[in-house]
Amino acid sequence: MPYEWTKSPDAQVLHLWPYRSLPRRGFVAFIGGTAFLVAIPLMVVLGSPVLWGLLPFLVLAVTGLYWALERSYRDGEIVETLTFNGSQLHLTRVGPRGKRQEWEANPHWVRVVQHKTGGPVPEYITLAGGPREVELGAFLSEGERVTLVAGLRQALRAHNAGGWA
Repeated sequence: MPYEWTKSPDAQVLHLWPYRSLPRRGFVAFIGGTAFLVAIPLMVVLGSPVLWGLLPFLVLAVTGLYWALERSYRDGEIVETLTFNGSQLHLTRVGPRGKRQEWEANPHWVRVVQHKTGGPVPEYITLAGGPREVELGAFLSEGERVTLVAGLRQALRAHNAGGWA
């Protein structure tokens, strides 16, 4: 699961991040393999003027693929951190390009709301109870959000009861 609970004597923290199906090592291998496969047909036209007609388009294709995958990595650099600390529940979201958003509320008044339909994604999760309602884990898969809601509700109940889950 692309989230993790950590506990200490004074706080409980939930870290969430998007799942990466293509790790960096696989990214390098994919771009290298694509460049190699694109170069194979060029072997036939080495030394002819056709090479110079095809080469810019093939280089542009590999460069475009590299740029698109790199952009996907940058857009997926989202980290959400939910901290249960005493009488405060603190959510920090660091989005793509370093945009930082924060939200605080009293955990006694916070509700975990699961929108089965009607949200931007199925099983959409929001936290209500502070100055505004905020989303949590919209980048997770549907099954991961269902599992997270149960764990989040249990942790919130345990925190409000004075113990950790």
